[in-house]
Amino acid sequence: MSKISWKPGTLLAPVPCVMVGCGSLEKGNIMTVGWTGIICTKPAKTYISVRKSRYSHEIIKASREFSVNLTSAALVKAADFCGVRSGRDVDKFKACSLTPEKGSVIGAPLIAESPLSIECRVTDIIELGSHDMFIADIVGVDVREDLVRKDGKLTLEKAELVAYSHGEYYILGKRLGKFGFSVRKKKGVNRE
Repeated sequence: MSKISWKPGTLLAPVPCVMVGCGSLEKGNIMTVGWTGIICTKPAKTYISVRKSRYSHEIIKASREFSVNLTSAALVKAADFCGVRSGRDVDKFKACSLTPEKGSVIGAPLIAESPLSIECRVTDIIELGSHDMFIADIVGVDVREDLVRKDGKLTLEKAELVAYSHGEYYILGKRLGKFGFSVRKKKGVNRE
C-alpha cells in the first residue's frame, strides 16, 4: 500500500500519558504531559517538554525538580482535567481528589494514587521553540506495593496504564511478545 506525504508534524503515537507533580507538598501542582521518555540508562535520565507559557514551567525552572507519575485507567479523568485546566486558577490536587505524597528524595509532590512515581532532578534545560525540554536525572522510583511480587519483580502490567494517541486515551492491553522473543531459542530445538 502506498503512503501519502504530509508536512512535518508531531504525529508520533502513542505517547505516554503522565501526570507531572511540581512545587511543594504545601503548594503543589499537577500537569499532564505526553512528551516524555527515557533518554539514558546510565545514568538514568528522563525528560519532559513543557510550553513556556504553562504555569508549571516556571515552577520547575525555579525548583529544578519534578515527579513523573504514571497514569492508570482509574486516573485518566484526573489526567485529562490536569491537562486542560491551569494551576493558576485551580488546586488540581483538591479538584481531582488526589493526594500529594512526599517523595523519598525530592521536594516536589508525588501523586499517591499513581501506580509508579519517578522522582526527577533537572540537570539541563534546552530551549526548543514553543517548548523547553527539562532533562533530569532519575533520583528515585516509588512503586505501589501490590505491583511488586515477593521475588522483587515489578508487575506493571497489572497497573492498567494509559497511553495517548491523537486526542484519545487508550488502556494498554494484550501483550504481543517479550523483549528478545523473536530470537529466543525454543527448548529442544537446534537453530544452526
